[in-house]
Amino acid sequence: MNIVVCVKYVPDATADRHFESDNTVDRVGVDGLLSELDEYAVEQALQLKEKAGDDTVVTALCVGPEKAVDAVRKALQMGADQGIHVSDEAIAGSDYAATSLVLAKAVEKAGAEKKVDLVVCGMASTDGVGGVLPAMVAERLGLPQVTLASVIETQGDQVRIKRDGDTATEVIGGTMPLVLSVTDQSGEARYPSFKGIMAAKKKPLETWSLADLGVDAGQVGLGAAWTAVEETAARPPRTAGEIVKDEDGSGATALTEFLASKKFI
Repeated sequence: MNIVVCVKYVPDATADRHFESDNTVDRVGVDGLLSELDEYAVEQALQLKEKAGDDTVVTALCVGPEKAVDAVRKALQMGADQGIHVSDEAIAGSDYAATSLVLAKAVEKAGAEKKVDLVVCGMASTDGVGGVLPAMVAERLGLPQVTLASVIETQGDQVRIKRDGDTATEVIGGTMPLVLSVTDQSGEARYPSFKGIMAAKKKPLETWSLADLGVDAGQVGLGAAWTAVEETAARPPRTAGEIVKDEDGSGATALTEFLASKKFI
């Protein structure tokens, strides 16, 4: 089986995040890491490999700036067999449509010698939280999609998942090749072992440009984006909270009125 798992390099939520002058997120001048939600995708890809056998290859694919290669390395340390990092200055500022184009072209190139059976994604990224890329990649590849899986079962070329909704759980099946996305309920991601960290240094890791994928620079980037951030403002400093005292028995009423004024109740 040939599995490609898509991973994203995102700004560290604990770091001092900010925007560039063009209102795009600064992904170069801040500390970053592999998106936590994508760790679940890597974990499920590795579990599928363990079930299918040693002839299965798991490839970690990332699109991002030079530092984004760290996300691929983390996936390799977890157990992925090889990595692909698509990096090109023209990609900066791309929206979901352009990013899905680059990912789809990279998946096609990755499957040039042996077709890709499964494209695995996280449910969303921890910075954009769009959750639409798996569906867009599936559309561009012309593949079926089984998304938001909390449980994954495979038998041969058949994939069956459970999707937990607000009121019910759905069971959805599909035949590979297909695109699969998993939620944070699919199982805890493993930590890289010392052996895995050392082994990752010898695993193949390729860097591709837009030219390698046959993608015109005019199709990606902020200039080609369908959406853009027009204005940003710094979060206002935290102010002192309001204290409700219950000195004469009116505290409950005052608290209720305060919560109602803020539309909390």
